[in-house]
Amino acid sequence: MTEIFLSCALGGYLLGSIPFGLVLCYMAGLGDIRKIGSGNIGATNVLRTGRKGLALLTVLLDASKAGFAAWLAGKLAPHNEIMFLGILTHVNNLAALTAGVAAVLGHNFPVWLKFKGGKGVASAFGFILVMNPLLAGLVLGTWLLFAFCFRYSSLSALAAATATPIYAYFLDSEINALFFSAIAVLVIVRHHANIVRLIKGSESKISFKKKDKNG
Repeated sequence: MTEIFLSCALGGYLLGSIPFGLVLCYMAGLGDIRKIGSGNIGATNVLRTGRKGLALLTVLLDASKAGFAAWLAGKLAPHNEIMFLGILTHVNNLAALTAGVAAVLGHNFPVWLKFKGGKGVASAFGFILVMNPLLAGLVLGTWLLFAFCFRYSSLSALAAATATPIYAYFLDSEINALFFSAIAVLVIVRHHANIVRLIKGSESKISFKKKDKNG
């Protein structure tokens, strides 16, 4: 069993380490995304290039890599029961959780970029979506609500991350809720600089309006 979980962790981490935002920006001729805006490789910073389609593709790919890692691990691992931290679960479920979390960690700390990656919002969502679509829907709804009300991407992510353990407690198993809570804490910690800017009132807002080309 140890080999199964180590394989899931390594495979998930390497998949999660693929910096899609960075790769897509290079392919689009925009250069190194780390040299503009916040220096982050995630979709929010890609959006600062003005390429909304590219930002959307980054979100989809970042979410897909963690979701795919969890899905594949869950499909390939055996389905027999196992005891983990005193909680009875199935090997394939624990394998999926391991691979998904590892993928999110890979996105946050990619080996290819000297462990300097994104904040894991899209990757965490993709992971949760595969494991529990209803929970993912509530998390997304929370993000959208805060985004439209306050227009801060970071605040929306923090609100969604804070709500995740609460939703998971009521909608999923104890073991799944434990892993989702760990990922939520990681997302919050990764937003430490944003929290400081939110407190200072210097955090940039989301713009839902199209820019006037004539100025």
